Amino acid sequence: MQTLTRRNWFRLAAGASALRAGNLFGQKRLMTRQIPSSGEALPVIGLGSSATFSQVARSEDVAALRDVMRTLVDNGGAVFDTAPSYGASEEVAGRIAAEGGFTDKIFWATKVNVARQGKADPAAARAQIDTSFRRLKKAVIDLIQVHNLGDVPTQLGILKELKAAGRVRYIGVTTTSDQQYPELIEIMKREPLDFIGIDYAVDNRGVETAVLPLARDRKIGVLVYLPFGRSRLFRRVGDRPLPDWAAEFDAKSWAQFFLKFVLAHPAVTAVTPATSQPKNMLDNLGAGIGRLPDESLRKRMIELVDALPAA
Repeated sequence: MQTLTRRNWFRLAAGASALRAGNLFGQKRLMTRQIPSSGEALPVIGLGSSATFSQVARSEDVAALRDVMRTLVDNGGAVFDTAPSYGASEEVAGRIAAEGGFTDKIFWATKVNVARQGKADPAAARAQIDTSFRRLKKAVIDLIQVHNLGDVPTQLGILKELKAAGRVRYIGVTTTSDQQYPELIEIMKREPLDFIGIDYAVDNRGVETAVLPLARDRKIGVLVYLPFGRSRLFRRVGDRPLPDWAAEFDAKSWAQFFLKFVLAHPAVTAVTPATSQPKNMLDNLGAGIGRLPDESLRKRMIELVDALPAA
């Protein structure tokens, strides 16, 4: 089987002009999952804005980000995950979407966290949220989550008020630290959450034990961050060819291999890998097309990755 890297997959699939054509996948459509608390369908592949997206957002030339976001919406994606702490990402993304006329095609997911030494000033939290409304140019934001479980009683309390007032559609909490999983689980048990945001990857499966099963039981949506372990998984596979059996679940690149592993868990609602390159956005979207691995294939994927040298 020919090795398909992110670069040559993109070249084989189309040219740069196809990015904005909205028909790269032809009749095939990006799969969706229902938000458990509402039944609303959400495309399973989104876009995160930390890492390289954030780095480019701080520069003077954000043309690549414009193309990344257009690639997302033109090919069936919707979820854009951001946070005030991601530098200029929130502001730049809001401006790009407004200038491009696709603000209302995006499911905006942002965060709040002004906690210092475990305590959040309510006035500061409200001010940060108000800034997010201005940056995203939305009267109603789709999802706001308490970032990194920062003073959840105070900040989630504010989000509950905003949801009751109709200014926020969904609320939740996030963490990418396994040391916070016990606290996350307790919050999931007692609070009326629509979403959680967590880290999950084929070589980072700690949430499978308790967090993901509880999310299913409590009907809480799950946004997955860091499905590539930042770039760790790409370093681990290096230049190894994609195994032939990846075709059994329609993975055409290592990125799709990693994303399809995450999406195969039934508790996952959407995954939001960050990128600043349109070709990578397109590659990522391909993971939401076609088949997903069954349990037997997922075990095989784990065995393959676990046998690789650590990055």
